[in-house]
Amino acid sequence: MRVTFLGTGTSQGIPVIACDCVVCRSKDPRDKRLRASVWIQTEGKSFVIDTGPDFRQQMLRANVRELDAAIFTHQHKDHTAGLDDIRAFNHKSGRDIPLYGRAEVLNQIRVEFAYAFTEQRYPGVPQFELHAIENKPFNIQGVSIHPVEVMHHRLAVYGYRIGDFTYITDANFISEEEQEKIKGSKVLVLDTLQKEPHISHFTLSQSLQLIEKLAVPQAYLTHISHRLGRHADVENELPPYVRLAYDELVLDL
Repeated sequence: MRVTFLGTGTSQGIPVIACDCVVCRSKDPRDKRLRASVWIQTEGKSFVIDTGPDFRQQMLRANVRELDAAIFTHQHKDHTAGLDDIRAFNHKSGRDIPLYGRAEVLNQIRVEFAYAFTEQRYPGVPQFELHAIENKPFNIQGVSIHPVEVMHHRLAVYGYRIGDFTYITDANFISEEEQEKIKGSKVLVLDTLQKEPHISHFTLSQSLQLIEKLAVPQAYLTHISHRLGRHADVENELPPYVRLAYDELVLDL
């Protein structure tokens, strides 16, 4: 399996518009973060998790040539807003692109991209197959995927485990039952917004405590705000088995 971090930033990305903080002014390319998403290549298949506002730029930057499906964590705009640009893969493949997510997520997509679902469609609109999933394992073209339900304040969000890799973003609570699904992963990617308390995201200390409890051998932090600090500075505060993810980081598992 190959995992490419397409974006590792929070909803505003980094730099934040009109911000003059040291992180937003940083020259370190690791401090330039598009909205959170990953590209997964496994068993000859190509999937993305989430299609945020930077989706087009991410596809071009990572040189993604084929896409078999898009999987959604939840319905917030920083995870869905770029979906229209998936039509490039419609044109290349000549087929509808399957979308997988909770029923609530797919219903929101129907509303926000209503023009793609009308009977009289404008030529060239994106073409989708919608697949509602529940909190149980499902299969995409031979690849087994296990949802992990987490809470983003009061909103249920899905993380996903594929083989030994688990990806969780937009979370501030994971029940004991759902934590059991993560155990045994070789790599965990976990939401870490900032150091100060937040109503809907894990802080750095909370993420580190959870990673230690789950005893995963390697973890990467994502969905990072400019309030967390500069990449180089925060890296120095982390244990050796935890790293900050950054855009274009590639993991071969």
